[in-house]
Amino acid sequence: MPFFSVIIPLFNKEKFIELTLKSVLNQTFIDFEILIINDGSTDNSAQIIKGFDDPRIRYFYKENAGVSSARNDGIEKAQSNYISFIDADDYWYPDFLEEMFKNIKSYPEQKVFSGAIEIETSKKVISASYSITKTNDCEIVNYFTASSKETVICTSCAVFHKNIFEEIGDFDIEVKSGQDTDMWIRIGINHPIVFSWKILTRYVYDENSLSKNKTYLNTKINFSKFEEQEKTNLSLKKFLDLNRFSLAIKSKLLSDEDNFNSYYKAIDLKNITFKKRLLLLMPSVILNPLIHLKLILTNNGLGSSVFK
Repeated sequence: MPFFSVIIPLFNKEKFIELTLKSVLNQTFIDFEILIINDGSTDNSAQIIKGFDDPRIRYFYKENAGVSSARNDGIEKAQSNYISFIDADDYWYPDFLEEMFKNIKSYPEQKVFSGAIEIETSKKVISASYSITKTNDCEIVNYFTASSKETVICTSCAVFHKNIFEEIGDFDIEVKSGQDTDMWIRIGINHPIVFSWKILTRYVYDENSLSKNKTYLNTKINFSKFEEQEKTNLSLKKFLDLNRFSLAIKSKLLSDEDNFNSYYKAIDLKNITFKKRLLLLMPSVILNPLIHLKLILTNNGLGSSVFK
């Protein structure tokens, strides 16, 4: 049985999948399997995969059902106790799995391991900024307090013991945007994160991530599922309020008054800065140019988030 199962959900990534797959195959730690779940791609992704001849690659095709469904299929098929994901347009540095293996051996009682990332924009590559103070090469952190800037669990830069998914369930296929955050919240309620400060992954930044798709806004995380926990878990409450702020702004940009009011009313304003409170009061005609400016600054490495 391989030590790691690496799951790659694939949907129309012919421009990226070759580099991504090579970055996995070029790992210095070699005891792993790769499960490529082709989620109904209609481009040349499958032909590119067939050009690789490595017995560690296991390829599966399924009808398109979304990235969460593809990841869940990979989890079900995984033969290893430790599972990692990498999106088909991201990139691992050669020592990613070696660093994860070292930390697993150093902290055998822990079940969630992650590392720092760098972000590739169309202009430059920048290091992610985290809301924790570095005290060692590796930290055991609370997910919520550690993720008020950049999340300390990036989908393409983390490893999970397989029984995590048996405990808390799979990715929610009903959530079409923010499904990763939904999973990290469920994990963070019960488990600390072993976080390595070593940059192990390059994440490709999508400047169009501020989607104007109203359908996706209405299929985001249902925060009500965490209503009881946030009453007593103050770090969870603050984390959820930061996400509510982001979704409230997106709702305002879409002129979706119902969603805006729902998110806004649930925020404890003490959990967000004065600047954020001011943004919530601004009309969309002012917000739109501000967001556009922030996107330009982020693309040039001057901040890694539109809303933080």
